Amino acid sequence: MKKILVTIVTVLLPTLALADELPPGGSAAAFNCDYQPSCEVAPGVYGKMSSPAQSKFDLSIGGFVRLDYAYNSENFGAGGFQSPDGTVPSRGITSQNGPANQSQSILTARTSRLWFKVGGPTFLGAKTGAYVEADFVGDASAATESPMVRMRQAKGTLDWDKVQVLFGEDWDIFGPMVAGSIDFRNGTAYGTPNSQRVPQLRVTTRTDLNENNAIKVVLGAQDPTQIGNNSTAGSSDQTTAAPGGYGAAVNVAGQISLVSKSLGTAPAIYGLGLKPLTATFFGLYGSEKAPSNDNHHLDSYGYGFYAFVPLLSSKDGKCRAGSISFEGQTYAAYNMAFNHATALAAVGTPASGATSTFAPTSDLSPARGYGYAAEIIGYPTQDLGITVGYGSRRARDYDSYTGMASYQKWTSSFYANASYDLNAAVRVAAEYQNLQSKYGNANGTPSVDALGNDNTIRFAAYYFF
Repeated sequence: MKKILVTIVTVLLPTLALADELPPGGSAAAFNCDYQPSCEVAPGVYGKMSSPAQSKFDLSIGGFVRLDYAYNSENFGAGGFQSPDGTVPSRGITSQNGPANQSQSILTARTSRLWFKVGGPTFLGAKTGAYVEADFVGDASAATESPMVRMRQAKGTLDWDKVQVLFGEDWDIFGPMVAGSIDFRNGTAYGTPNSQRVPQLRVTTRTDLNENNAIKVVLGAQDPTQIGNNSTAGSSDQTTAAPGGYGAAVNVAGQISLVSKSLGTAPAIYGLGLKPLTATFFGLYGSEKAPSNDNHHLDSYGYGFYAFVPLLSSKDGKCRAGSISFEGQTYAAYNMAFNHATALAAVGTPASGATSTFAPTSDLSPARGYGYAAEIIGYPTQDLGITVGYGSRRARDYDSYTGMASYQKWTSSFYANASYDLNAAVRVAAEYQNLQSKYGNANGTPSVDALGNDNTIRFAAYYFF
């Protein structure tokens, strides 16, 4: 009898364990596996859970699974797997005192990513294509166990020999540099504001000067989010939107670059590709009227310079071993909180609660700021990569922040990381990061400053597919 009971328990335990994994009221056969062998007889928990991807055009699928661990000496909340948008908690600011005195450990897999790439039919001699990419960081404040899908990029392209037309959502044209920190925010709010993707229409052209040098020009129109008019129009809080704003003009942005193969190529961010010498001037302009500012325009604009320099180039244009790169950027920005180039959109005194009333006494003006960043990327061996970098975003004209409590004077990020590729699919990485925020008018007291300081240790594991 005892042997019979043991046998029954042995059979039932795996079944009970699988019960939570199966769809309600369903069985393993309810999964999409209408091919041979069927789920009921295939090996594994659900059987062979793979089938060929199909499309009427050439379709490829990729992405990575990523697990992040972060220890923060200050508490960043549910979004602590990444650095905050410049707001590092300070013990000197009453409202931030709690998080500033708490450390935090957090694990998440929400930065995992999936993409689809399509190669379609030709059009007037151009190759056509599309790219869609998503991750699971839709609501950074949600629990790490309940991530939300977020569209990262969704774009269509028409490519001729020296001209490309792109439409959809892609990286902001302003600020080409993406910091090589394994921090998922990649330097946003710390001197490299281009972690923002926006709906846009852009044209890129290339003019060859000779076999080694070319001029690349990018010109595009982007979504006009500069003063929050598309989301919070009428807000009386000048730190998030211009009160009563209306009539946003589409942002216009551009780049002009010299691309040269004269120094060879060296690894770019994460060593995922090799890049030649690149020197780029970039800029952006947009505008919006604000009735709460006597119907005056509040312009958004910025300009800057970016450089990528192979210090020690790849020996054969393919191998990373022994190569070293320098990457740097500097910019000035006005009313560009939408992409974190400035901490605020506007400064000054709006008419209280104004939505559509002219208020001649208002004196809103674009918040002014600047930023800079630089990093060294090196690969001692093909599989081992090391990156060290620093970035900072800073406000200009502190007098314009009179009356604003605990505004950000500057933020900074120092990072040093190492990554190692175990094979073609698996990568592990570790990083030390120091984040700082300097606040003016702390707790509403004029001329009193406060400092937020965080030390972070990060680990990440990737499976690229």
